[in-house]
Amino acid sequence: MGTLNVLNITDGTDTVATGYVVNGSAKAWVNLTQVSTQTIRDSLNVSSLTDLGTGQTRISFSSNMNNDDFAGSFYTMASAGENSSNFGNHYAGGFGDKAVASVQAYSHNGSAGVDSGVLDIIIMGELS
Repeated sequence: MGTLNVLNITDGTDTVATGYVVNGSAKAWVNLTQVSTQTIRDSLNVSSLTDLGTGQTRISFSSNMNNDDFAGSFYTMASAGENSSNFGNHYAGGFGDKAVASVQAYSHNGSAGVDSGVLDIIIMGELS
């Protein structure tokens, strides 16, 4: 394999430093459902899901993160059959244990865990 070293990328009008593109891009993302059999609907750098119980999923990365200090963004949609967002149904989500190879995602409505119809998760950080 070869290496391409470039300081900037341009489309002829706008120019941006490659460091911004490399460091500012999502390193993993997944759109999944937790209802019934947990399923990856679409993803980047996600190899598998592990069902950890109601409203709990471990997302494993295809390529490891450099450390467990990465950041993530989370969106959860209502359970199957419901057609509104987490804001309307008081659904919330968050991350549990973070490791270089995976992250745990949780969805809940109040204090009770619930399987979400759709979870969208974006991971930002540095790949190893």
